[in-house]
Amino acid sequence: MNALKITIVIAYVAALLYIAVHSARRTRSTSDFFLGGRSIGPWISAFAYGTTYFSAVLFVGYAGKLGWSYGFGTLWIVAGNVLVGTLLAWALLARRTRRMTVRMNALTMPEFLGARYESTALKRFSAAVIFLFLLPYSASVYMGLSYLFENVLRIDYNQALVAMAALTGIYLVTGGYFAVTLTDFVQGTIMLAGSFLLVIFVVLRSGEAVGSGITGAIDAVRNAQVAQPPNGPPAWLGLLSLVVLTSVGPLGLPQMVQKFYSIKGEPVIRKAAVVSTGFALVCTFGAYFSGAFTRAFYSAAQAKEIGADNLMPALINDFLPAALTIIILLLILSASMSTLSSLVLVSSSAVAIDLVGGEARLGERKSTFLLRLLCAVFVGVSLLIALKPWTFIVNMMALSWGTVTGAFIAPYIYGLFWKKATRAGAWAAMLSGIACSLGLSMGLSAWWSGSVGQSFSLSTPWVPFAGAVSMLLPLAVMPLVSLFTRRPSPQAVELAFGEEAPGAEGA
Repeated sequence: MNALKITIVIAYVAALLYIAVHSARRTRSTSDFFLGGRSIGPWISAFAYGTTYFSAVLFVGYAGKLGWSYGFGTLWIVAGNVLVGTLLAWALLARRTRRMTVRMNALTMPEFLGARYESTALKRFSAAVIFLFLLPYSASVYMGLSYLFENVLRIDYNQALVAMAALTGIYLVTGGYFAVTLTDFVQGTIMLAGSFLLVIFVVLRSGEAVGSGITGAIDAVRNAQVAQPPNGPPAWLGLLSLVVLTSVGPLGLPQMVQKFYSIKGEPVIRKAAVVSTGFALVCTFGAYFSGAFTRAFYSAAQAKEIGADNLMPALINDFLPAALTIIILLLILSASMSTLSSLVLVSSSAVAIDLVGGEARLGERKSTFLLRLLCAVFVGVSLLIALKPWTFIVNMMALSWGTVTGAFIAPYIYGLFWKKATRAGAWAAMLSGIACSLGLSMGLSAWWSGSVGQSFSLSTPWVPFAGAVSMLLPLAVMPLVSLFTRRPSPQAVELAFGEEAPGAEGA
């Protein structure tokens, strides 16, 4: 059966590589490689958003660890991810983002910010933030995949890690964004089917595990005590931090916002929003609801021995039918491949387009070649980070999301809607978000490590709290600074808002 699992995975990988080679024929320019020529329809746009949002970190790290810690309380995270991270994101941001980036001829978040606030320095600083701080997130996705391969396929962690990195590099360098979008529908379909089946079989098997039926399993989850870490935040604050972190994060993450840049046109947005919201509901409910049932399958001693990040892989391998483990494996592989592709594309573009100058400076062929080369470099650096099996996979994502969203959420959202948003306000918001994320995370980590008698470690349960604060603080800082600093020029406002902008004194 293990040989069969490996054979199916190899066949799936071969299909991805075929699509990548096929897509290479359509990739002639930087816009093609990075945005698919802004020609992506509603279903593929919706699936691209969802498969980028949810990766191995959700199905492996978050589902098991948070399900064990908070039980059915994790369904609040489901509500936040669906209503804020998906529905609100599409309803609030998609149309205006598509319209404004076309008007500005902006392919990336740094290009948008540089044009909106008339600052080349802001553009370059934004590019550096993206490249540096998406690396931990990319590494955490590789780690989640490798934990799964190690538990389900019995493949050594390092071997699985290198294989996944090589696949990502070849697949993306060859086909670019067209390759990503062509496979997103297939990958999304696997994720939907796998999430649905995961819930059914986990619930059924949980009744057998506790010996008193499904009702007994539900009671076991509901009655279990919240796993309160020593000197960690109160349970309600820890859960609220995770809701904010995972739900507000997509509103400012460049790899999520990129999906709005690439859509074919404004008429497809409504349909894409509906499809994306349904997709998010199925996937997040499937992951977190199933993760809560780890309490019915394992004792506290067993969970400690297995390790929080490995609870879901262990559950899948120990209790689910062999045929279903193959589907779940493909589910997580599908989710992670799309997430990784988007991370690598956005990060490589930060250097090739925003720092080096893209087609305007290098020409079409050299710019596209540089994008491909930097994709390979980003994958390689992520691999080096992930080769050390860190014990805080959840916090690696939290630190990355908190820092990157903290940097971009205020300049991006206020830049879309408020004509009086200023360059100084954007700088203040970005710097306050980054400083808060890094400073608060490091400070709380030092305090917590000392309080539990161990050396400095980022495994502190306070990191998601630091990330959540870092996302919200810049939203207050930017309007305050903008009200007292020099307004943008009429030309910049006209470029951003078009006929909506009567001038610098706009609403």
